[in-house]
Amino acid sequence: MTIGRIIETDADVAEGMDWLAGQCPRMRDAYAQTGPLPLRRKPDGFAELLSAIVGQQVSVASARAIWGRMQEAGLTNPQTCAAAPEEDLRTVGLSRQKIRYTYELANAGIDFDALRNIPDADVVKTLISVPGIGPWTAEVYAMFSLGRTDIFAPGDLALQEAARILYDLPDRPKEGAFRKMAEDWSPWRSVAARLLWAYYRVAKNKEGIS
Repeated sequence: MTIGRIIETDADVAEGMDWLAGQCPRMRDAYAQTGPLPLRRKPDGFAELLSAIVGQQVSVASARAIWGRMQEAGLTNPQTCAAAPEEDLRTVGLSRQKIRYTYELANAGIDFDALRNIPDADVVKTLISVPGIGPWTAEVYAMFSLGRTDIFAPGDLALQEAARILYDLPDRPKEGAFRKMAEDWSPWRSVAARLLWAYYRVAKNKEGIS
């Protein structure tokens, strides 16, 4: 199986948004409010996933502080994390649960280079097999670290709320229904996600003003 297009530049995002705007008048209207969408490409590899685990269920400031201490301690690759005493991981600020997740990821043996060349579903399947990595983390990794054009994160509450507002839905779409809804945005579902995240911020700012 082929992996399809990869989003590498702002021009790729703009191309996808032009296609979506041509398919859906509401997305076109949302785009007029958000302006150009961010590229949001990130590095791939062990450190990027580990930092996502570190950031779970803590504030952005706390996550940044813990990750900074881990970088200073050299705890950003599988070899050092697997060999690190539990006390060292606790000292940098990891909870007991995140210490377990760190060891699990470090010992999972994931071939991160190989992930670049396998289908989206296989990327997600590989990542969620590791304790501490759920579908949302795996989908966002595929979207931004691997640049996949046609992947979505239907469990994301901001995406659900943005869709509710944009499409005048009575409630936030449930994950299964949202995944089905997003099929209309293929082959640019990753760009649709960027638009909905941007539109969420616009919509919430308007609510704050009113």
